[in-house]
Amino acid sequence: MAILTDVNAVKQVLATHKRVAVIGAHKKEHKAAYYVPHYMQQEGYEVFPVNPAFKGEQLFNRSVVATLNDLNEDVDIVNVFRRSDALGEHVDDILSMRVKPAVVWFQLGIQNDAVAQTLSDAGIDVIQNRCMLADHQRLF
Repeated sequence: MAILTDVNAVKQVLATHKRVAVIGAHKKEHKAAYYVPHYMQQEGYEVFPVNPAFKGEQLFNRSVVATLNDLNEDVDIVNVFRRSDALGEHVDDILSMRVKPAVVWFQLGIQNDAVAQTLSDAGIDVIQNRCMLADHQRLF
């Protein structure tokens, strides 16, 4: 697929993909990994928290899972809140999902061109270094 940079492509992703797994989801309200997915949930998106540190706890009205492969449901977007140098740790998890997501979204400040290219080569669109909340507020 592609590494998406065009604002119209980003808007199309947000308009058509409503099921979001959040790698690195956090329970502290002041952290972006909490307030961004919380906002998206308030805007009608289904949010699936992924973080081994909080496995089994409730977040966004769902049980937190340790890995993407622990999800019992398919998702459209994998939204990533991890350091750029840690993204490689998630490639196998993403690529081995029962149904691959249409998009992997690296949040603002997160970019890894090699990982993005690997995911794109596997048929997944990638958005890097963009805030889902800010883009949603600006575009809708």
